[in-house]
This record gives sequence, C-alpha cells and structure tokens, in this order.
Amino acid sequence: MAGDGANKLLALSGLFPVYKPKGPTSAQVVAQLKEAGLKEYVKKRKQTLKIGHGGTLDSSASGVLVIGIGDGTKMLGTMLTGSKKYSTEGELGKATDTLDASGTVTEEKPYDHVTKEDLDNVLKSFVGDIMQVPPLFSALKRDGERLSSLLRKGVTVEAKPARPVTVYSLSVRDFQPPLFTLNVECSGGFYVRSLVSDVGKALKTCASVKDLVRTKQGPFTIEDHALKEEDWTIGRISDAVREFAPLLPTPPGNKKLKTDNSDKIIPSPE
Repeated sequence: MAGDGANKLLALSGLFPVYKPKGPTSAQVVAQLKEAGLKEYVKKRKQTLKIGHGGTLDSSASGVLVIGIGDGTKMLGTMLTGSKKYSTEGELGKATDTLDASGTVTEEKPYDHVTKEDLDNVLKSFVGDIMQVPPLFSALKRDGERLSSLLRKGVTVEAKPARPVTVYSLSVRDFQPPLFTLNVECSGGFYVRSLVSDVGKALKTCASVKDLVRTKQGPFTIEDHALKEEDWTIGRISDAVREFAPLLPTPPGNKKLKTDNSDKIIPSPE
C-alpha cells in the first residue's frame, strides 16, 4: 500500500459496513482491515490507525459488520445499542452447548408434534420488551476474559442473569421440520441463539441455530451497503465512508468528522 494511500486511510473518520463471512471472528475481520498493507507504513511513522467494530458477530455467523475508523470509532456505541435485523435457520429436536451448530450436541428430543401454527403462536410471546438470558458461549466477560474462552479452558461459568432486550418484529419465513427460518428485528444486546433455544423449549422440544445472517445494522443493509472482501481497499473504503455518511442521523451539537476530501457531519456518541 503506497504512502499516499495510507495517509488517505489514516485521515478518514466515519462508519462503513463490511460483509463478514462465516469463519473469522469479528475481531479478526477488523485486524484484516487494519493489516491491509498499512502495518509497516504506520509502524515506521509511529502512527495509530483507530478502527473497531460496532457489535460482535459469532464466527459461525455472517452478514453486516459495521466498522468505525478514526473518530468514527466514537460512534460505535450507537451501533451496539441500535436495532439489527437477522435471518436465522433453526433446527428442532437438537440442543448444543453453544446453542448453534458449532457446538457439541447435548440433547435430542422428538419434534414431530410441532406445527407451523404452534411456532407462530409461540413467537408471539417473544415480541416486545422481554427478559433474556445470554448464552454461556458469548463475548460477555468475567474478570476481563470472555465467557467462551473460560469455558474452553474448562473453567466453570455461571449463566449471566436475564437482562431486558426488545424484539421489534419476529416472523416465520419457512417451516420444513426439523428446520425453520425466522426473520428477527431486535435491539442491541439480543442473542438470536438464546431466542431459538427458548423457542424450542416453549414448543416442548429443543432447538439450536443452524445458520445466522445479520441482514441489517443501523441504516446499513447486506444487499445495498456491505463491502465484500474484494472491496476492502483504501479507495473503496474511502468512497464508502463518504457515500454512507448521509445515511447517519445528524442531531444538533455534533462535530464534523473528516473524510479524505470533504467534511461530513457525523453524530457524536450517545
């Protein structure tokens, strides 16, 4: 990456969404963006590229991951607490320790009694303001270390207490037992894996997530905005920061964050 290009990237401030594929963690995606030819240039000049993400996607999940760069990292809190949309495929009759297909099967139960009408009726109780217990395997931390890391080390971990979350909409897109697909719109802090597990229990069976895609985060959708890996270049990122800035709210009292060649009003963190 040439010096001019690196200078261009270091001067950017704002938000842009990328498409995170299955496999890497959200932190690994951020590291990949940061590493893209910039490491040696920045190291020589003792400069720091500020970059981070606005809400963890499980390594087994894919979809929209919002990235903050420069002073745009100060805005990531709004992405963490803001609304998100997901499409998830659940599997009836199978429970795992991680609540998804990446884990070890811990229980299997009959599911032949479950109908689509049963599923539709059960989902009604999960819409609105609800209390939800986060998964044990999660990015939540105890004493500064992720619960998932502690569990993999064999440390006994207690479940975090239920916490308030909001489900704005929840519907069945497909029902082909044992598989079913849900569309979910929810608040920050919500775990789709916990939802699918709880739905399975409510149906008097068990269930786990087979596939999970974040289709929207804040104003950014997977179809219209998320940059695929081949577009993770300085030029395309620069264009995206400038192009997507008008999608963000601009309440009074915000400061200007610079893009590579113009000023844009970008909201301060809440």
